[in-house]
Amino acid sequence: MARTAIIEAAGGPEVLKIVDREVGEPGPGEIRIRHEACGLNYIDVYQRSGLYPLELPHALGMEAAGVVEAVGDGVTHLAPGDRAAYASTPPGAYTEARVMPAAQVCRLPDAISFEEGAAMMLKGLTVQYLFHRTTPLKSGDTVLFHAAAGGVGLIACQWAKSEGIRLIGTAGGPEKCRLALEHGASDCIDYRSGDWVSQVRALTDGKGVQAVMDGVGKDTFEGSLDCLAPFGMMMSFGNASGPVPPLDIAILGKKGSLKLTRPTVFSHIAVHETCQAMAAMLMDKVGSGAVAIRIDQRFPLDEVRAAHEALEARRTTGSTVLTI
Repeated sequence: MARTAIIEAAGGPEVLKIVDREVGEPGPGEIRIRHEACGLNYIDVYQRSGLYPLELPHALGMEAAGVVEAVGDGVTHLAPGDRAAYASTPPGAYTEARVMPAAQVCRLPDAISFEEGAAMMLKGLTVQYLFHRTTPLKSGDTVLFHAAAGGVGLIACQWAKSEGIRLIGTAGGPEKCRLALEHGASDCIDYRSGDWVSQVRALTDGKGVQAVMDGVGKDTFEGSLDCLAPFGMMMSFGNASGPVPPLDIAILGKKGSLKLTRPTVFSHIAVHETCQAMAAMLMDKVGSGAVAIRIDQRFPLDEVRAAHEALEARRTTGSTVLTI
């Protein structure tokens, strides 16, 4: 049996409850993993609230790290006793142990802690595809990244710096801006203090940025389009402020033949070999010290409601983990 955080109905943090669930044995292509820590991500909020519907009841959580206890037939890249971490579907990472598909589970180097592994996989793989798989970016390019002091944002700030890419961030308040700057952002704009679009334009001498990486959604979408240089790429990868309203695509032409994509990490990691290669790049970045995983909040699994409340209230910086 394993203590597991589930929901039986969509709603606020109050719908989360801890139950005991049977773990079982792995079948073909599966593993059983015992977790040391689980990551907290905004997609968990979307699933809990019903924005991304789940078949209920359902466990939550998309990433974790721990030790492989058993492997099913056909699993060759993992063995019992391996340290491992993952971002993967289906949800169910908020638990002491689980049986799950093995394809997106990756070996975790000894130099990376379980908490770091749990905090970095979904966020770090997101940053990897934003910088390497979405649109060509090179040293000297400039990108705009919203919520630059969050878990994804702090990884992105460091990733950009490691590759010679200028990252202009936005964040809510001077302390969060300072944090983004400390992690490699070239500039960070407090979006509460004025017209951030004009400030981005001023910082780029009116030229705009090559790409916008926007996990905020509704509140920043229109302004983000106005920050792009002609032929720039708008990457709308999240909805922290709510979903983006329907769009008349003609506006993309009027604003400079812009490009728009709504990617998800799970599309990018769906193929086993691709996922493992992306994870290897991420782990190299972390192992080399180019990217440090900052964990600013830790909650015991039993306090998962409080963790969700803090995340939704934007009281968090860096990454948040649930400890087992």
